Amino acid sequence: MSERYRTGKEPEMSSKTFPKLHNAMWPGLVGKGDGPGQEPPISLKRMLELTAGAKVNGQKFDGVDCFLFLPHTDPNASDEELKKTADLIAGYGFSVGSLVAPIWPGTVGDTAMGDAAARKKFCNAVKVACRIAGVFNKHGVRKYGVIRIDSADGNVEKWSKDPKKSTAAIAKTFREAAKIAADHGERLAAEGEICWAGMHSWKAMLDLLEAVDMPETLGFQADMAHTYLYLMGYNAPEAALLKPGYSEGEFYAAYEKMVDKLRPWTIDFHVAQNDGEVRGAGSHDKTGKHCPAGDPKGKLDVVRCAGYWLKDAPKRGIEHICWDGCMFPNAMLEMQSTWNEILDVMLKVRAAHGWTA
Repeated sequence: MSERYRTGKEPEMSSKTFPKLHNAMWPGLVGKGDGPGQEPPISLKRMLELTAGAKVNGQKFDGVDCFLFLPHTDPNASDEELKKTADLIAGYGFSVGSLVAPIWPGTVGDTAMGDAAARKKFCNAVKVACRIAGVFNKHGVRKYGVIRIDSADGNVEKWSKDPKKSTAAIAKTFREAAKIAADHGERLAAEGEICWAGMHSWKAMLDLLEAVDMPETLGFQADMAHTYLYLMGYNAPEAALLKPGYSEGEFYAAYEKMVDKLRPWTIDFHVAQNDGEVRGAGSHDKTGKHCPAGDPKGKLDVVRCAGYWLKDAPKRGIEHICWDGCMFPNAMLEMQSTWNEILDVMLKVRAAHGWTA
């Protein structure tokens, strides 16, 4: 097992009860499908079983974060159908945390960088997510978390032709969506990935957040795999903070600079590992590769790096953190040892940087 995520201690019982530890359900469906070279989706029930099976020193995951689209969740499901989903999740002893809104073309939404018709579809997707969140909240299975969005547009080249105009268009969509979320008592978190236009570098992401200027309602979702590639400036060389061959000292100086800019906006957090490769799976391509917690090629000291993001986390309303294993191959997802190792590092993160209520 890799030492990449270790702090030099074996797993230990901790008196810290926050943040709650969640596992993402979407690795069972993002990039999966029936297209050429794609693996079939893994059901929500099976993802719940695998998550529930993880155990380290008697400790288990506290909950799950969910993706609000088929085959896991029908965005048009009735309240009664959604209550059955809530019962299923609660039956494993889990809470629901953050929810991924179906904002992309081909789901419910459309590009945030588009015209009025596209903007309306994007905002409707957020409204759909808020309705589902409301059902889960009323049920009692969900007591915290945010609704996750992005620009739903992978055309970084188009954005680059007129960055100011493009960012303004996305910001307008996000502001309208944030008003809908606020009306439902929810917050939106925009997940920065190098594949999403206007969110493809740490600098573009910061500019967008400032353009929206609704910090009480719309913030940043930091994913450790994606933000590592922010440092390298993959889709924005002008924003690179590191060059290949960097030293450890150079890495942490750059990491601190980036996190200091984005942390004040960060309201949701994905723990993850990255090996520096840029690739995806199926329909979700050209993004940061999520690696197993103990991947020997992993670039991150997961526990140490998580601490930069979790500084003052309670003041930003963070009550849980989530492991994102997006685009893991099915064979890896089906191995119980995968989730035991992930839970192990999550417990280390909480022991090092957590808090009590």
